[in-house]
Amino acid sequence: MQGILQKMRSRLENPVYYELPLAEHCVILNPLIGKSIKLFFTGRIFCVHCNRPIKKSFNQGYCYPCFISLAQCDMCIMKPESCHYDAGTCREPDWAQSFCFQPHIVYLANSSGIKVGITRQTQIPARWVDQGAVQALPIFKVRSRYISGLVEVIIAEHISDKTSWQQMLKSRPILIDLAAKRDELTAVCLPELTKIADRFGPQAIQQIDDEKIADIHYPVTNYPVKIHSLNLDKTPEASGILLGIKGQYLLLDTGVINIRKFSGYEIELTPEP
Repeated sequence: MQGILQKMRSRLENPVYYELPLAEHCVILNPLIGKSIKLFFTGRIFCVHCNRPIKKSFNQGYCYPCFISLAQCDMCIMKPESCHYDAGTCREPDWAQSFCFQPHIVYLANSSGIKVGITRQTQIPARWVDQGAVQALPIFKVRSRYISGLVEVIIAEHISDKTSWQQMLKSRPILIDLAAKRDELTAVCLPELTKIADRFGPQAIQQIDDEKIADIHYPVTNYPVKIHSLNLDKTPEASGILLGIKGQYLLLDTGVINIRKFSGYEIELTPEP
């Protein structure tokens, strides 16, 4: 099958169900685990937003004009606490209203160890799966992306806000009592969190106490001992036995490939006998 790469879609089952959109096709990946597959990059790249052919992509799939003009490519997407909407300098105010000014969740996750993260409420649990988390727990519901960023910065003074993708792909991490960690972090961060509530109103940030910890299992038969990253820009063919899928990575016996990194790349996917 041939088509333009998009991020893998997932569904929270045991194990996680994965499928790969390719043009009008959607390849169910779980049955391919244990089998040989080949991904061949045809050399053609298309912008994931405007679909025009390009020689090089930016920010996981955009052409340069889209990269410099779209709000979804702005730095505040990665650092929401730097939101500049109120300054009148947002690239797309209408887009911001539909994306940033929506309920967001601040959560704890265990991927390569404990971390704090944020996502739109509608992106749970997909966001956790994309990060390769084996556990996740919502701890706050907030009114906007900007406020979620402020909360994340406070909590990130005590735990990481990053995932080590190499460590995430090497094994399943030791399980953590996320509920106990939530209570500990809430107590230590209470003065700063109270200031946010005073600034934006009591309904701007709501603590979540009644959610259960999500326990996430991935379709992986063997984790790689050593991480070797496959790069379609350097070698257009990635092939091998599919050992598993975690996050947005295919784990082959020849190396791992980040599917999301190559969004917009035209590839041919061939299950080999």
